[in-house]
Amino acid sequence: MLKKTLFYFCFTLLSISAYSQNKIYQIYTKEGDLVEEELLYKAVNENEIIFFGELHNNSVAHWLQLQMLKNLKQNQSNVVLAGEFFERDDQLNINEWLEGKITDKNFEAEAKLWNNYGTDYKPLMLFAKENQIPVVASNIPRKYASLVSREGLGSLEQLSPEAKSYIAPLPVAVDMELPGYAGMKEMMHGSSMNVDFMVEAQAIKDATMAYSLFEYIGKGNQIFHINGSYHSNNYEGIVWYLKKEYEDASILTIATVEQNDTYSLEEKSKGIADFIIVLPTDSPKSY
Repeated sequence: MLKKTLFYFCFTLLSISAYSQNKIYQIYTKEGDLVEEELLYKAVNENEIIFFGELHNNSVAHWLQLQMLKNLKQNQSNVVLAGEFFERDDQLNINEWLEGKITDKNFEAEAKLWNNYGTDYKPLMLFAKENQIPVVASNIPRKYASLVSREGLGSLEQLSPEAKSYIAPLPVAVDMELPGYAGMKEMMHGSSMNVDFMVEAQAIKDATMAYSLFEYIGKGNQIFHINGSYHSNNYEGIVWYLKKEYEDASILTIATVEQNDTYSLEEKSKGIADFIIVLPTDSPKSY
């Protein structure tokens, strides 16, 4: 009996190890410890706001987002899906589509969709529609971010009240010393463009995405926000602006990175988020 028990125990350990080695992705804590999905999902379900920092073209990351949304809906009653991939002036189109008032064809013709919407984001939207999950368009309209990149944040003050309703309340403070923004300035050193304006354009995106979530915070919702990893890495960007308004908010951040070797977390990625999902550099891409 003892031999059988020991055999079963060893077989189970080998099976777990083999399963982990055969996965296309691996999950790490911010300290670099390899963990199983159960720990990540447990943390996801225990926090009010989850930022899933994606690599926009990585199909595996988008599949994981869908699994996470399904898990949230299974365990929580009030789930809100929000995302960078929709601009705030498309909210009416989104609501009308969710309510069945306009067709897929009309919605996709009128909304400003990213090129990979059909493969990477539509599955999330369909699940949200089928399960009556609100969807929040969190991003600033691109034309206004472009305006800031050319003329600076002050240019937004001249916009109409309707235009300003799609942007975080002005004026928006920008801390140019934040490592993410400072790094952006350093990377663009020597550019013919106004580097400060480019940072301000990034900041107004971050501030607007944070502001878009404010009305859902503290009301028993679980908010699942999808954005490029650089908008939430190192607890900066969107997270920094959200914390300015809701200092004690319960937030979990997830980052995705690509590595040739997924079986250890590279030093440069440690600490960028609460959990880091490592994907192989040759994993499927949508573009």
